[in-house]
Amino acid sequence: MMKLNTLKPGSRKAPKRVGRGSSAGQGKTCGRGHKGQRARAGGYHKVGFEGGQMPLQRRLPKIGFTSHKQSETAEVRLHELVVPKTDVVDLEVLKAAGVVPRRAERARIIASGKITKAVKVRGMKVTPGARQAIEAAGGSVED
Repeated sequence: MMKLNTLKPGSRKAPKRVGRGSSAGQGKTCGRGHKGQRARAGGYHKVGFEGGQMPLQRRLPKIGFTSHKQSETAEVRLHELVVPKTDVVDLEVLKAAGVVPRRAERARIIASGKITKAVKVRGMKVTPGARQAIEAAGGSVED
């Protein structure tokens, strides 16, 4: 950490002195080149400005969108249904067991993994493949 009482001469780099003759290295045009908007005082344009040509960010099409529902919906795999040690599984039980995040407002059970224990699923969306697997294991699904 730098403290004011430890500063010594040379801690601050001196700015370039432009326009002080050719021997100084930044004479005449002062490093701005010859003519053009960037050589002038007050020559300014926006980021992405291309001299009046249609800018790249406006030439390209807009693509995609971000779904806000995606962050609220959690996907639950079949083998995660047996993590809570209860026979009835709903959203609150899965949140308490740490299977789905606390911010999740809804959950969907997908047919990934295997289920061996019979569980009763309540109040969650279930894909058709997951429904078959749950019922084949002796469980049931309540909508």
